[in-house]
Amino acid sequence: MEKRPHALLLKYPGTNCDAETARALEATGFATTILPVSRLDRDHLEGVSLVVFSGGFSYGDYIMSGRVARLITEQRIASALEEFRDRGGYLLGICNGFQILTQMGLLPAGSLVHNTSGRFICRWAGLDKRSDAAPLSFLPDHFELPVAHAEGRFVTADPADAERYLAEGLAPLTYTDDINGSFAGIAGLQDKTGRVFGLMPHPERFLHRADHYDPDWDGDAQWGWGYHFFRSLHAAVSASSPVPCPA
Repeated sequence: MEKRPHALLLKYPGTNCDAETARALEATGFATTILPVSRLDRDHLEGVSLVVFSGGFSYGDYIMSGRVARLITEQRIASALEEFRDRGGYLLGICNGFQILTQMGLLPAGSLVHNTSGRFICRWAGLDKRSDAAPLSFLPDHFELPVAHAEGRFVTADPADAERYLAEGLAPLTYTDDINGSFAGIAGLQDKTGRVFGLMPHPERFLHRADHYDPDWDGDAQWGWGYHFFRSLHAAVSASSPVPCPA
C-alpha cells in the first residue's frame, strides 16, 4: 500500500479553519494531524512532508495579524521550519497562515495590512495564475476562491518590490480586480525554493462543486477549484519527500 504524505496542521488559539483544511487535505490523499502549538517541538516535524498554517485569528490578531503566532512558534522550534524547508519539506499558509509565514520571513519581504476599505471583506474573488507554483499546477489560468479578511492588503516598503516579485515568479497568484488594495494585486506568494506558499483566499472553502454560489457552476463537475489546489500540492509533495532530520 502506498504511504500517504503526512501534513501537520499547527493550531493556535483563534485558529478556526484547521478542520476544514484537514478535510480538504485528506480528500486529496494526505494523512493529517492537527497539533496545538502548545505541544509543538522539533520532533513533531519528523515524518512530515507538509506543515500547514490554517486560517483564523491567531491570538485574536492582537498587535498585528500573525505577530504573536510568529513569536510563539520561534520560541518553541526556533529555526526548525527553515531546516525543514531546506530538507525538502513544504509549508503552506492560508489567510492568517499567510500572515504568519510573512511575519516569520519565510516568504518574500512584505506585510499584510488593513484593506483599503478599512473593513472586513467576505466574498468570492477572481484570481489569475501568473507563474508556476506547486499548489497551482492543476488549476486553470483564471479561477475563483472565497476570501475573508480584514488585513489582507499585501504591501512592500518599495512598491517596485511587488512588481519585481511578479517578474521573478514569486507572486504566482493575483486578484483579477482590486478588492483590498494589494500592491500589484498580489493574492499569494512563494519563496525562491517553491516549497513555501502563502495565499489570502481560502481553497478549503471550495472543495466541492456544491460549495459554489451558482448551483449550475461547471455543469456536472464533482470538485471545486480548492480540491484541485490541494491535489496539485499533493502531487508536488509526493514527488519530493523531505530528508529525515540528522541524528
